[in-house]
Amino acid sequence: MKALFIGGTGTISTAVVRRLTEELGWEVWLLNRGSRPAPAGVHQITADMGDEVDVERKLEGLSFDTVCEFIGFRLSDAERDYRLFRGKTRQYIFTSSASAYHKPAASYVITEGTALANPHWQYSREKIACEEFLMRKYREEGFPVTIVRPSHTYDERHIPLGVHGKNGFWQVIQRMLDGKLVIIQGDGSSLWTLTFNRDFAIGYTGLMGNHHAIGEAFHITGDETLTWDQIYATIADALGVELHAYHVSSEYLSAVGDKYGFDFEGSLIGDKSVSVVFDNSKLKRAVPDMRTTVRFDQGVRIALDYILSHPEECQNPDPEFDAWCDRVIAALEASKVQI
Repeated sequence: MKALFIGGTGTISTAVVRRLTEELGWEVWLLNRGSRPAPAGVHQITADMGDEVDVERKLEGLSFDTVCEFIGFRLSDAERDYRLFRGKTRQYIFTSSASAYHKPAASYVITEGTALANPHWQYSREKIACEEFLMRKYREEGFPVTIVRPSHTYDERHIPLGVHGKNGFWQVIQRMLDGKLVIIQGDGSSLWTLTFNRDFAIGYTGLMGNHHAIGEAFHITGDETLTWDQIYATIADALGVELHAYHVSSEYLSAVGDKYGFDFEGSLIGDKSVSVVFDNSKLKRAVPDMRTTVRFDQGVRIALDYILSHPEECQNPDPEFDAWCDRVIAALEASKVQI
C-alpha cells in the first residue's frame, strides 16, 4: 500500500508515519517544504503546496492508495487538493478538527452527528468550509474523501494546557516549578479529552485503505476523560510539585487577553471551556483495534522526561505571558478588596 502525506512531520502525522513504516509496511511519501528531515525509508517530495503548478509537475505519473492532508486549513487548500488528486488516489483523508463541533453543543457527549458550527473561532469555521466542499464533491462526483477530526492530541515534545502564551506550554511549567499561581480557565471542573499521538495513529491508520471510511467523518480521540483541574494536577504531580491553581472565567481571560494577542475567545470559549466527551463507537466499528494505550498520567511523564532533558529545543521562556498572568491575578485579588 502506498500513501502520500501532505505535511507528515507534525505532532500527529509523525506518529502516523512511524506506525505505517515501522509496523504496517506501507510505502510512504512526504510532500512538504523539506524543512525537517524525512524518516529513514520514507520518500521525500520537496515542494511548496502554494505553488500548485510545481506540485502538479512533481506528482506527474504518481498515484496513491491514500493521500493524507495534514496542513490544509482553508477552503482554497481543499479546492487545490481536489484538483491535484482527483483520479490519482483511492482515498483522500482530510484532517479537520473536533473544534468544528457546535460550542456549546446540545449535549456534552459528542458524536459525528453533532452539528458543525463554531461562532467563536475562525480556524474552526474554515475547517467546516473545507469539509462541506469535500463532502459535496463526494456526493456529486464520488471523490473518495474521509474526514478525520482530532481533538487535543499531544506527543513527547508537548504538554497539553488550557491557558498559555504565544511561546507554548513551558512558561506554565516554569510557574509550577517556581510555586507560583497557575491560571486555569473556568472553575476547573469542565471535562476534556486528551490523546497521545501514538493512540491517534492507531485510529488513523485503521481508516487508511478502509472502504467503510469513504464518504464518512470520524473523530479520533482516546477514551480517557479528565477535568481541567485533574489535568493540571497530574502535570504538577509528575513534576513533583504542589499545584497552586487560580481559576479565572474564560470570558474574563478572553477580554483581558485580546489586547496582548492571546486568542482565548477561539481556544477557550470556542473550544476548551466547554465540557466535551467523545463517543468513539463509530470509529471502533470501523477500526476494532482502536484503544487507549497511553493514559494521561503516563503520557505526561513521557513528555516531561523528554522536555526536561532537551532544554534548548523545548523550554521556550515567555516573560510576556508570565507577567500577564501576574497582572491578571493581582487585578482579580484587588477587586475582592475593592468590592
